[in-house]
Amino acid sequence: MTLVRLSGRRPLTTLPRALALALLAVCLPSWGEESPTKVELNPIAASYSGSMDKGLSINGSAQRTLEQQPDGTWKYQFNVDSFIADIRESVHFQWEDGRVVPLEYRYRLDGLMVRDRSRALNFNWPAESMSGSYDGDNFTVPLASEAMDPLGFQLQLRQDLKAGKTEVAYTVADEDDFEEDHFAVIGEESQSTPFGDLETVKVEKVRDTDSKRETLMWFAPELDYLLVRLIQVEPDGSRYEVRLEDADLTD
Repeated sequence: MTLVRLSGRRPLTTLPRALALALLAVCLPSWGEESPTKVELNPIAASYSGSMDKGLSINGSAQRTLEQQPDGTWKYQFNVDSFIADIRESVHFQWEDGRVVPLEYRYRLDGLMVRDRSRALNFNWPAESMSGSYDGDNFTVPLASEAMDPLGFQLQLRQDLKAGKTEVAYTVADEDDFEEDHFAVIGEESQSTPFGDLETVKVEKVRDTDSKRETLMWFAPELDYLLVRLIQVEPDGSRYEVRLEDADLTD
């Protein structure tokens, strides 16, 4: 087994995809709110541990970093290292008026028990088109308004929570198409972290009422709304969990 990414749309295999959903931090304006408070980006470096619970324990680690580039743009990276597979995922983007505007997205999975995969997305905003490749198949499609990449929307969620939003929807690129993901704040809870017990904002991915899959995330305002815990429950009862191991936040 391996740790794979939360943002993936197609399963690599059943268990690896679910573990990816567990290893993440994981828009349109929030519904029925006034104009949001604009928030600035701050560089971050955070590491996480992940585990799977269904008769056996599978562990791995992941790192997330956010750095501003010399030209003023930003690079957000998500790297997973495990016994079975490694993942390298990144997005190069502009931060404009409180919104992630993706420019280039890259993803690569190299593994032993899963098929190697790669994805690339290039966002041409002046031409209103998106080009890219999925496992070697190239495409060019019209670019949806305020579209986001599979990694950048996770950063946008964190920033929107900082801005006080409680319900959000994101238009996310899914290969050569787009889909809408919804999230909602459902409460506040205290969570044990490497920085002590912290009050957190609890967020749920909104799904159909008959869905047997559940995704819960906890973000800590005291840590600049960093993700400190994530739980993913699959329809077969498998449970995957991610917890913050360490973080370096720069104001």
